[in-house]
Amino acid sequence: MANVAVVGAQWGDEGKGKVVDWLSERADVIVRFQGGHNAGHTLVVDGVTYKLSLLPSGVVRGKLSIIGNGVVVDPWALLAEIARIGEQGVTITPKLLRLAENASLILPLHGHIDRAREEASGAAKIGTTGRGIGPAYEDKVARRAIRVCDLADDAVLEMKIERLLAHHNALLRGLGMAEVEGSDLLRQLQEVAPRVLPYADVVWQRLDEARRAGRRILYEGAQGAMLDVDHGTYPFVTSSNTVSGQAACGSGVGPGQVGYVLGICKAYTTRVGSGPFPTELCDDIGNLIGDRGREFGTVTGRRRRCGWFDAVLVRQAIKVGGINGIALTKLDVLDGLDELKICTGYRCDGEVLNHLPASMARQAKVEPIYESLPGWPDSTQGARSWVQLPAAAIKYVRRIEELIEAPVALLSTSPEREDTILVRDPFAN
Repeated sequence: MANVAVVGAQWGDEGKGKVVDWLSERADVIVRFQGGHNAGHTLVVDGVTYKLSLLPSGVVRGKLSIIGNGVVVDPWALLAEIARIGEQGVTITPKLLRLAENASLILPLHGHIDRAREEASGAAKIGTTGRGIGPAYEDKVARRAIRVCDLADDAVLEMKIERLLAHHNALLRGLGMAEVEGSDLLRQLQEVAPRVLPYADVVWQRLDEARRAGRRILYEGAQGAMLDVDHGTYPFVTSSNTVSGQAACGSGVGPGQVGYVLGICKAYTTRVGSGPFPTELCDDIGNLIGDRGREFGTVTGRRRRCGWFDAVLVRQAIKVGGINGIALTKLDVLDGLDELKICTGYRCDGEVLNHLPASMARQAKVEPIYESLPGWPDSTQGARSWVQLPAAAIKYVRRIEELIEAPVALLSTSPEREDTILVRDPFAN
């Protein structure tokens, strides 16, 4: 059996929660490998809805769940999420959840800086969640981050806080904000340390043991390929690498151990926040898709922008992310539409492009080239086999496969986990 990495193939919010939950029943270990609590997965299990931000989806199934070193962790947000899920009957203990000792922490000052900078940007704001993820990754790269393992040593904490605040207090002064007292931050971390440290572990070693024992590992990504800090619509991106290559680096395993890469995308396109969106529909159809798809961010609560399926964007995500197959979600949202459109290319400055350009200026100029397909009057909701789908729906899916140059491995036809058409088991060799 192969290991599987699940990544978004659009701008995030593709329905990864349901797919990861569906796959987690077949896995032994689930690993979250990047991002912070700016991402969210919604799971519906036996009629109960679970909204997860930091916790890997496997916790709901009682599977060993790991937060890898590639994640930036707000310890207060993590503990609050553990408590919230506990109220829904899911008890999370250090036996079930392991946290990489070398993961960097998100501190309260990171959120303050994040929100202040976004506000100061005015019309140029990039649409962050304001939760401090970007500033925390900046500290990690600048080698001044406080990490999980540091919580066990007050002397190290004091030294790191002093170095950290030498940078951040200067920035806070420049933004006209109150400076942070080192003693206050030290006290906050000392208070949270005994509640977080029981989860700390040498995660790379735990995963090596699992591999040697032949256990199936599911690597769970957050956001989507077009939010990747290198390959996305920069600067309207997140602060981490979201493509499958990060699954290895953000977990502490070799790239050959990742296995099958499953990309998730909707049967249409959505995006939250600012930035280019070539196929966006600012009309009644866009509103209809948004209403039917309940397009509100799990974490932000913001209404997602909606548009036609962009095959150019997904094909690019497949090439960059080494995606082997696609899980196509929310096909049922398109039920009843007379006509559907798929973006097959872009026009920009008199050129026809088969990719989204890296330049922010050119991204803003691209115009979609559409191909029209007939819709279907019948419902696809709840379909669990190809024979239950209308012929026009099958034609639509097959055309998507041709344009993105990758097969559909799974097809989701409702939020319920069993309403899934399995074409290829990603865990099968």
